[in-house]
Amino acid sequence: MNRKRVVITGLGAVTPVGSGKDAFWDALIRGESGVDLISRFDTSAFKTRIGAEVKDFDPKQFGIKPKDAKRMDLFTQYGVAAAFLAVKDSGLKLGERNDNVGTMIGTGIGGLMTLEEEKRKLIETNNPSRVSPFLIPMMMPNAVNAYVAILNRLTGTSPCIANACATGAYALIYAAKDIALGDFDVVVAGGSEAILTEIAASSFGNMKALSRRNDEPKKACRPFEKDRDGFVIGEGAGVMVLESLDHALARGARIYAEIVGYATNTDAYHITAPDPNANMVKKAIRDSLKQAGLEPKDIDYINAHGTSTPLNDRAEAVAIREVFGDYRVPISSTKSMIGHLIGAAGAVEAIVCALAIERQMIPPTINYETPDPELDINVITEPTQAAINVAMNNSFGFGGHNAVMVLKKYEG
Repeated sequence: MNRKRVVITGLGAVTPVGSGKDAFWDALIRGESGVDLISRFDTSAFKTRIGAEVKDFDPKQFGIKPKDAKRMDLFTQYGVAAAFLAVKDSGLKLGERNDNVGTMIGTGIGGLMTLEEEKRKLIETNNPSRVSPFLIPMMMPNAVNAYVAILNRLTGTSPCIANACATGAYALIYAAKDIALGDFDVVVAGGSEAILTEIAASSFGNMKALSRRNDEPKKACRPFEKDRDGFVIGEGAGVMVLESLDHALARGARIYAEIVGYATNTDAYHITAPDPNANMVKKAIRDSLKQAGLEPKDIDYINAHGTSTPLNDRAEAVAIREVFGDYRVPISSTKSMIGHLIGAAGAVEAIVCALAIERQMIPPTINYETPDPELDINVITEPTQAAINVAMNNSFGFGGHNAVMVLKKYEG
């Protein structure tokens, strides 16, 4: 069977350093940090008081009516906004019904903010009638897919991916598979998350997974750095428009990059900790290269998972060192600026890869001051002009979910 080629034609990002591909990219190149003290709730009793919030978000700017916004959790609003941006950027012309266009926008956790608010109402009032009848549709993980489909009349496939921190990458990979197999011409795919809540901050904090660098918020996220002490919770969404090459060429679409390889697998090791030997991560990297018909030396840039946690960064570095050997492939972690967007992370970082190819520039890893001698990898700390023909995106999640995707500059 001849598999169709899959290309990226639209980008939509809602992030702590800016919304829209250009504002987002410009902030990354400036090395701007979106991490600050949390403003959403009182953090005085918390050991971690920092996060990466999306600032000045107005749903009306993204085609979301006030009535609809009230019935959406924030993660849904972010996802719908990112899809709005991606579809607009793609120039895709949609009709009254679009059977050949699907949606695949996942989330790691879903409407936790709404659940927490409604549970608080129930406890404080002891009155079940005070709980919103919209709680379930607001918290359900597939709400983004549903609203994007409704607002755009997209009647194709609409599965919801939920693979923790690898969700966004998994959604893009599965969407690419649907297109490659000829099931759909176009899929609007990515991830969204909004879990800067008291319960999430409490749980991650008690897990000792979060940075406690409260006095220096903008220096808190330090991927691969010797003094890293945990990740920073971020929020936002990343959505791409993926198309078959034939469909994109027929409508004269701009093509950012082609998806030429991908692989997913599972550590089967631990529910939260990565395999220290990174055996399945190595396999995912190798399998994605094999599918792309490339060698390690062909990769010009890796946007790393790079969470700033001791175990995850070490495992990823082990995998990269073993697969790439003496080739010191350039690596950066944009989480250093936007924090960890959980279910949106892989999709937002795939957008970074697409823009890196388009603009021939590697964004920096900030806060990398003292290299960790145990992690012998080539971390880029300044915006760097480079010939980027092929970029790799790494995403790993709780449960041992691994996803690696290879993007290549489009060549006819």
